[in-house]
Amino acid sequence: MRKIDKSLLISEIKKLIFECAFNINPKIIASLEKSKEEEISPLGKSTLSKIIENDILARKKTIPICQDTGVTVVFLEIGMGICFDYDLTETINQAVKEAYEEFYLRKSIVKHPLDRINTLTNTPCIIHTKIVNSKNLKITLTIKGAGSENMSKLKMLSPADGDIGVVNFVLETIEASGGNACPPMIVGVGLGGNFEQAALLSKEALLRDIDDESSNPIDNNLEKKIFEKANKLGIGPMGLGGKSTVLAVKINSFPCHIASLPVAVNIQCHAS
Repeated sequence: MRKIDKSLLISEIKKLIFECAFNINPKIIASLEKSKEEEISPLGKSTLSKIIENDILARKKTIPICQDTGVTVVFLEIGMGICFDYDLTETINQAVKEAYEEFYLRKSIVKHPLDRINTLTNTPCIIHTKIVNSKNLKITLTIKGAGSENMSKLKMLSPADGDIGVVNFVLETIEASGGNACPPMIVGVGLGGNFEQAALLSKEALLRDIDDESSNPIDNNLEKKIFEKANKLGIGPMGLGGKSTVLAVKINSFPCHIASLPVAVNIQCHAS
C-alpha cells in the first residue's frame, strides 16, 4: 500500500486553489481572444477586451480573477493501492481553510442555508471520490462562484422529449441566466443517470478542456448544436448584447432508466 503524506496532500491542494483563484487557463484566454475577433457588437468587443485585461492583471498582480472565490469542490480519484492514516475529509478542509486565509480569498460558506452565519473558513468544501484501478491519487479542484452556479438547473424530462427536449431545456436555462452568469460562459450538461448523477455529470463536464469534444457522436452533435444556437440568443458578453454568449458546451452522458431522461445544466462563467 502507498501512503500519501498528510502535509504533501495539504500542500498540493493549496497550490491548486492558488492556481484556480489567480491564474486563468491560457486556453480560456485564447478562446476569449477568438470570441473577441468574431464579436460583431462594438460594446461586446470592448467588454471582452476588459475581461481579458482583468484576467492578465490577475495573474501579474496576484489578485483573484473574480471577487467571488467560490465553493471549493474537490474530485479525488483514489487508486486501490493508496491508503491514508488520517481523516481525509478533515485534512482537505484544513487545506482549504489555510489556503483561503493565506491567499486572502473571500470566505463565502455559511453554516446553515437559513441562518446565513459565515463559517469564516470557506469550509466545509464539497468532496467527490472515486476508487480507480491505479497506484496514484489524482486531485482535480475547482472554486465555483455563486453567480453562475445559481443559474444552473435540473429537470427530469420524459424520454419522449428526446434530443429536441434536451436542446430546448439547455437553451432555456442559458437564456434565463442572461447576464447573471457573467457570460461568455461555459455550459456543462449532465445527460442520463438519475436525479443526483445528472447533476454530478454536469459539474464534471465543466472540468474538461475548453477545446475538448465529446467522443460520443450523439453528445458531440448536441454540443455543437447547442453552442451554435446559444450564440444566436443575443445575450453577449456580460449580458450587454452580442454573439459571444457561450465559449463552449460540454456534455457528459450516462445510461439511465427506460422511463427517465434526466438533464442537468451547470453554468460556469469564463473564469473556469
